[in-house]
Amino acid sequence: MNTRPPEKHLRWRKIPREKRYRAEDYLKEREKMCVAASARFIRLGRSRGHIWHLSEGEDDITALLIHHRRSLFPVFDNNSHVPRPRFLNRFLGKVPIHALQGLRQDTALLEGLMENQGYFASERIDFDLMSLDTPPKSDTLRPGPPNLLLRPPRACDTEDLFALQSAYEQEEVLPANAVFYPATTRMNLEHILTSEHILVAELEGQVVGKINTSAESFSRFQIGGVYVRPDRRGLGIGQRMTAVFATELLSLGKGLTLYVKKRNAAARAIYRRAGFTVLADYRITYF
Repeated sequence: MNTRPPEKHLRWRKIPREKRYRAEDYLKEREKMCVAASARFIRLGRSRGHIWHLSEGEDDITALLIHHRRSLFPVFDNNSHVPRPRFLNRFLGKVPIHALQGLRQDTALLEGLMENQGYFASERIDFDLMSLDTPPKSDTLRPGPPNLLLRPPRACDTEDLFALQSAYEQEEVLPANAVFYPATTRMNLEHILTSEHILVAELEGQVVGKINTSAESFSRFQIGGVYVRPDRRGLGIGQRMTAVFATELLSLGKGLTLYVKKRNAAARAIYRRAGFTVLADYRITYF
């Protein structure tokens, strides 16, 4: 953790395309803590996306701020002395921001800076940031009904998966008082089915659960979208689904990261039993 006091010559700059490799190196050194931000950085590629770095010179980087769509991802390395990004005065007046996402300390710091620009949080959700780099515990591969089938999705699963994704987003993703748009969920599901890894749980001929990746960074997958139908919970389906999916992803040579709501005791217990360990506090702030 960087605890040095702020220096007058530290300032925020928009990173030029030819220097983005410096930002990539910075993210790789901290990748476990910022998989979501790293994934957005990769998606931006050489586009005209907004990536700023805090530096003393052209090559030194002590913090990053990434804008993707309507979200900001601060990667401040738990540095409590990050100076105010003055460019936000102009940027926030032009580009609406829906959410901040990152380590809790980083997000809270940027949230405080944004309040000066008239942005006030409508909801803050705190998570445990967790990781797994070794195979899940063997006993977590066996729970659930003996006739539980875990398999890739099929074309005929689309409507069942849409129902699960809709329920998941309304229960776990949308902030309080947000409007649910089925068309947006359709697009999210299409992206998952075409661009992410996904595993389906089938029981007695019915699709009862799903789990998928939600991001991929340089050397890690981020797991998300874990959902079991309410009438099938408590049977061990989520535990086995998580362990099998984690085993499959780890076999691809990348580590695993996820974040889970602190108030979701059941999910936290499932991940701990599978071998995930808590790395840090994570937060998403909605405006």
